[in-house]
Amino acid sequence: MSNERELMVNNSEILKLKKEVYEANMLLYKYRLAIHTWGNVSGITNDRKYMIIKPSGVSYETLTPDHMVVVDLENNVIDSQYKPSSDTPTHTLLYKANKNIKGIVHTHSPFAVSFAQAGKEIPCLGTTHADNFFGSVPCTRELSDAEINGEYEHNTGLVIIEHFNNNNISFESTTATLVKEHGPFVWSIKNPIDAVNLALTLEEIAKMALYTKILNPDKKEANRTLQNKHHSRKHGPNAYYGQDK
Repeated sequence: MSNERELMVNNSEILKLKKEVYEANMLLYKYRLAIHTWGNVSGITNDRKYMIIKPSGVSYETLTPDHMVVVDLENNVIDSQYKPSSDTPTHTLLYKANKNIKGIVHTHSPFAVSFAQAGKEIPCLGTTHADNFFGSVPCTRELSDAEINGEYEHNTGLVIIEHFNNNNISFESTTATLVKEHGPFVWSIKNPIDAVNLALTLEEIAKMALYTKILNPDKKEANRTLQNKHHSRKHGPNAYYGQDK
């Protein structure tokens, strides 16, 4: 393990990713998606051997890039004097579940958490949702007592993966989920900062969904053709939204 630590010190990719993950975590605080020491963001190296994540219980006011913790995908700390986020096993399982995920966020943002606590998915009620997430943002089942009392964070990841696999949901198109009675996990196939922006978007669509249901409790999901149109014009091989690169 000491040899691995030595490699980390001068590894340009690790140093760059530490800075990026730090900046992404600070955006959580800036966007009020997390307060106190809540929430966490992680990123993964290009070879998918190492993950960098926020340390456990360190306040945002004192956080620096050097606080970021390097772990392998078996949750072993490779380079840090700090303990990684307690949610680390959930993050590493999601990275292993889908090779395209490059950044993961867990927040305690109030509107998304409200849906999670209610055990409700966030239905796609309009184009703002469809532009960013394909179909409803799902809510997992609750964890059993045995899962909670066992390897809790690991089992949280398993419950997310179970829900996506059992319901044939694409990790690439529906890049968020709610864990029942817990909160949202959001990921990006681009980078950690994009994952934070998606978490901010999730909070906004959760707010819109709640307000919509207050105004019209009988509102059903948006027209499926409209949903597909709005999602496909921004995502996938036939996307045409935005400027040519």
